[in-house]
Amino acid sequence: MNAYVFPGQGSQKPGMGLDLYENYNESKIYFKKANEVLNFNITELMFEGSSEDLIKTSVTQPAIFIHSVVHSLISKNFNPQASAGHSLGEFSALSACKAISFEDGLKLVSIRANAMQTACEKNPGSMAAILGIDDSIIENVCSNIEKIIQPANYNCPGQLVISGESDAIKIACEELTNLGAKRAIILPVSGAFHSELMSSAAEELEHSINQTDFNDPVCPIYQNYNAKPETNKDSIKRNLLLQLTNPVLWSQSVTRMIEDGFKNFFELGPGNTLQGLIRKIDSQVNTSKLVI
Repeated sequence: MNAYVFPGQGSQKPGMGLDLYENYNESKIYFKKANEVLNFNITELMFEGSSEDLIKTSVTQPAIFIHSVVHSLISKNFNPQASAGHSLGEFSALSACKAISFEDGLKLVSIRANAMQTACEKNPGSMAAILGIDDSIIENVCSNIEKIIQPANYNCPGQLVISGESDAIKIACEELTNLGAKRAIILPVSGAFHSELMSSAAEELEHSINQTDFNDPVCPIYQNYNAKPETNKDSIKRNLLLQLTNPVLWSQSVTRMIEDGFKNFFELGPGNTLQGLIRKIDSQVNTSKLVI
């Protein structure tokens, strides 16, 4: 069975989406619509902007959403039996699978991105990737630090990202290195995503989600918050909000999908990050970019 996956923040790159725009006339409709919805020329930044232009959260998240969802909308091979997205990518998955319209999904992503950016400015924090040590050791170290710090992204075995107050992140990195972690890398991000420091962003996003029309998706969406397949729109809305302050259970989601019979994973949007993570979770499954 086939599953379709959508990347999150960090997969952006200069020129993203330009190949779709130049080679597929249908895509031009959606790129134009995106500029109208956002009320600024985001496609110019996507096609011609530098890495610095694309790194700001308020630009990055809508850009990745646009690229990913347009990829699904113009592909004749997009016929999902299941779907999942990494963090921001969950919104892409929901739009591609008809739970929310392209326009509404883009509006929510823009609101989410701006709310997260504001939360970062109010409550500065940081994140770090911890490599080559058991998740349980990382969890234990975080729980024993008397500051805001928690697991944020369970990406694959041996790769867990932590998030929280900057001084707590530094303490954890030092302790985990001493305990045998192969690497502890402070990430170049603007704040502590998927932690308690994003609570104000969740509050701001809640109103917008409640004002948006959701449908039951055309296939199960394996959500970040609980790594379970969801088809009920009310459960999906609740889990989208919980996602902002809780860890992304990506490794657990992929494992559950494989247990449920999905052996072929197709990535949409920019980059190949998720294919690499999925192969580290289970080297026996098939991964590829979705062909248009």
